[in-house]
Amino acid sequence: MSKRKLTKQQAWRVEKIQTERKARAQRASAQADELEGADLGPEQAGLVITRYGASADIEGADGEVARCHLRQNLGQLVTGDHVVWRVGQDGTGVVVAIEERHSLLSRPDAYQGLKPVAANVDRIIIVVAAVPALSEALLDRYLVAAETVAIPPLILLNKTDLLDPPARAAVEARLDRYRAIGYPVHALSALRGEGLAELEALIHEGCSIFVGQSGVGKSSLVNALHPEQPARVGELNEQRGEGRHTTTGARLYHFPHGGDLIDSAGIREFGLWHISEEELAWGFREFRDHLGTCRFRNCEHEAEPGCALHRASEEGLIAPERLDSFRKIRLSLREMAAR
Repeated sequence: MSKRKLTKQQAWRVEKIQTERKARAQRASAQADELEGADLGPEQAGLVITRYGASADIEGADGEVARCHLRQNLGQLVTGDHVVWRVGQDGTGVVVAIEERHSLLSRPDAYQGLKPVAANVDRIIIVVAAVPALSEALLDRYLVAAETVAIPPLILLNKTDLLDPPARAAVEARLDRYRAIGYPVHALSALRGEGLAELEALIHEGCSIFVGQSGVGKSSLVNALHPEQPARVGELNEQRGEGRHTTTGARLYHFPHGGDLIDSAGIREFGLWHISEEELAWGFREFRDHLGTCRFRNCEHEAEPGCALHRASEEGLIAPERLDSFRKIRLSLREMAAR
């Protein structure tokens, strides 16, 4: 699949951004070299709490957090990375190595290519809400991304306090198709605290990450689960019904009762340009038993005779909405490849 083609203005912007980043990285590398030439402590294990351009907040084994510079040759360091670092006399430090990751969640970016979001994640919590309105199109994209990197997902319906009984039943009915194919769905209200104890029990081990569009209440959930370290909370755009970005970068929180959580920045779209059409089909988990069984090897899963996916949809084994979602995402991949 070809990469996304940019306009001249976009290409100029990309080049400008990359030049600025290279300059910052060179300055940071010089600072790191200067620090390494100074009196630094021994190497120790650390955890990336959050990343700030050419530096990062690293938590040591004692729980203390230090702002650290990064060696230029480290690669893309992200929240959740386990690292080796050295601390200086002034409390700042230098990250000298990244430990091997057991998972990495990434998303394509129009300007940076494939952009890592978080490392060593054990669970992806896809947060949806009554407001902004539930978007199965975005939800399906997140689920495909989770399936592609083999990180178990959990669908979390927030803001149930905004739903009257008929509206709640309608939303739950839409989510039932995801329950039917094995995805856990949990409903709660961060505002009222309903369902929080059950969520804590689900994520008390390992590292989870909140993902979802802006305004679904991810930061409000962080505050409800961990009030000692409040996250910034944004408001909805009243005219468009969309959330405003308040979390600008991923940040890791430790829960008092066990488990870690990474709060990621909200986005309104989640591109899948980096995957193939075969990976996309595999990302719809209920398709897997039917893939490769169509009458024709080059079946487009549209109106061809003998299409196994179409037959499974007619038999109720695949929800028609999910098959339609697959086709729309595939079309978007082809349109992007043709640019």
